[in-house]
Amino acid sequence: MTALSQYQRLECPALWREAPGAQRRDVIVSFGDASLVISDHNDAALTHWSLAAVERRNPDTLPALFTPGTDSGEELEIEDETMIAAIGTVIAAIERARPRPGRLRQVLLGSALALVIGLLVFWMPGALRRHTIQVVPSTVRAEIGRELLARITRINGPQCHSPAGDRALARLGAWLLPAAAPSPIVLAGGQPMAGHLPGGIVLLNRSVIEDHQDLAVAAGFVLAEKARADLNDPLSRMLRATGPIATFRLLTTGTMSDEALDSYARTLIGQRPTAVPPRILLDYFAAAKVPSTPYARAIDPSGETVLPLIEADPMRDHDPAPALSDADWVRLQGICDS
Repeated sequence: MTALSQYQRLECPALWREAPGAQRRDVIVSFGDASLVISDHNDAALTHWSLAAVERRNPDTLPALFTPGTDSGEELEIEDETMIAAIGTVIAAIERARPRPGRLRQVLLGSALALVIGLLVFWMPGALRRHTIQVVPSTVRAEIGRELLARITRINGPQCHSPAGDRALARLGAWLLPAAAPSPIVLAGGQPMAGHLPGGIVLLNRSVIEDHQDLAVAAGFVLAEKARADLNDPLSRMLRATGPIATFRLLTTGTMSDEALDSYARTLIGQRPTAVPPRILLDYFAAAKVPSTPYARAIDPSGETVLPLIEADPMRDHDPAPALSDADWVRLQGICDS
């Protein structure tokens, strides 16, 4: 021990009491191997005190009184300030080197707590969301989609209807969407040209069908929303936006709060559509036998940002039969007029 080696040659006179009530004796105190050696004036060792157990009974008071342990009756009285300081230094060094199980427990507890907090903050929301998406039935998804649609129409304008237009819209959906999916919905107002909601609901702005004479444009917007929904589950995207509390409520009650639905509806209205990689989108057009060039030109008339959709049009060398008759297309274009 460095502190002990500094005082190996240090010694001083002191008074030693062997037991309570015993007569005090004049002794010589010196440092031994990790101990205080108490000797008489003939250099005969009377006792050894382990430095690890030595305690001072009267801090900041002279002469200093030391004992070899709390329960011991022995007592050593020292007036030499150098020896007092040396004993204090060595005892402090021993104390610092002593193992501290309590501190280790605190470190382990703190590490465990940090791990738990990290899991709650970073892992738990995602895990909760993924589990919720897996267990929520299609009927609940559809109900959430309808509730969002009701809020969107209150803000963006009503849903367009006409008997003939609705039949044409149903044929368009049967052509492009899965069998269980609802028909696309045409909205009378709002900024986004298209969108989608949980439950397989595809939204089209009236401009998509009124401002373009080619049926492939409207079909392209439906296919693009179908691709976006397949790439990024609309319920997952909603839960990511509304947060873990809304997710937990949906998991436990099967419902979303009005506040969460209102907030997300406003988010959807102002949201720009996410880009779909052209190679993926082209597969959807090819499967539906819909030319991609009209859709691409509707997105960007210059063609610069949608060049892959134009150059790799899967129907470039084909002449597909339209899924809707010209009469149905005209009826669909007039769905918002009634």
